[in-house]
Amino acid sequence: MNGSRALGLKQRIDRLRALAQADARLDGVLLYGSWTMGEADEYSDIEAYLYVKDHQLENFDGRAFVEQIAPLKLGYINMYGILAVIFDDLMRGEFHIVPASTGISEIATWQGLVHLPDPSAAILLDRSGRLAEATACLRQPCRPDPAKTSQQISYELANWTLSLAQILARGEVARAHALMQTTIAPQQLQLCRLLRGTTDHWLTPSRSLERDLPAADQTRYAATTARLDKADVHRAAAESWKWSRQLIDEAAARWRIAVFPVLYDKISLLLATQSTSEG
Repeated sequence: MNGSRALGLKQRIDRLRALAQADARLDGVLLYGSWTMGEADEYSDIEAYLYVKDHQLENFDGRAFVEQIAPLKLGYINMYGILAVIFDDLMRGEFHIVPASTGISEIATWQGLVHLPDPSAAILLDRSGRLAEATACLRQPCRPDPAKTSQQISYELANWTLSLAQILARGEVARAHALMQTTIAPQQLQLCRLLRGTTDHWLTPSRSLERDLPAADQTRYAATTARLDKADVHRAAAESWKWSRQLIDEAAARWRIAVFPVLYDKISLLLATQSTSEG
C-alpha cells in the first residue's frame, strides 16, 4: 500500500471512530471491505455501516456526519440506497445508515457471504455489545457448499446462455455483450473458484483473479470477452458456453451434480448456427 494514502485511510478510520464515539445518536459502527480483509491499497475506499439508534434516525443527517471526516467533492444516495461519497482527495466512501434494532440483527444473515477475519478490528463503536456478539459468526471464511452451489450455478449458466443465444438471434449485439460480462461471466468465475478452492473473493469473483486463478483459467476467461463487434460477440458467446460446459462437466465429475446434455447440445447448436451465419 502506498504510504501516504495508507496513512490517509487510517486517519479517516480513526476520525470516524472518534466522531462515532462522540455522537450519542449512534449505537454502533462496523467497517467492511478491503480494510477489514487486510487487502487495502492506495485505491481502496472506506466502507462502513452506521447503526443509528431507532428514535434518532429521523434526526441523523448522514452526509453532514460524514462531512466531518473530510471535505466532500460529492455525496449522494446511490442506486442501492447507500450514501456514496467522494472526498476531496478522490478517496471514495460508502456508508449504510440503518436502524440499530433491525440492522444489527440482520448481520446473522451474512454468514457464508461475508468474512471478517477479526471482527474486533472492524468494530469502531459498540455501545451495547451487540455488534461483537452479532459479528462473531463471520470469523470463518466463506465456504459455499460445493455440490449445492455448483448445481445452482449450472442451472443459471444454462438458462442465461440460452437467453444470450436468443438475444443474439434478435440481432441485439450490445445487449448480448452486456449480458455476457455482467451476468454470465461472474457465475463462471464463481464456479471456477469453487473448483479451484479459491473462494475468498466469492462475492466479487473477478477481484484478484490474476493472483487467485491459474493461467489456463485466465486464458479461458479472456476468450469469453469481446469487442462490441457483431462477429466478435458471436465468437465470444460460443467460447463462453464451451467454457461453461467444461466447468459444469468438471463439477459433475467431482460433486455428482445433475447435467442436461440434450439441452446443452441444443444451446451449443443454436450458438454454432448463429456463429456460422455471421461468418
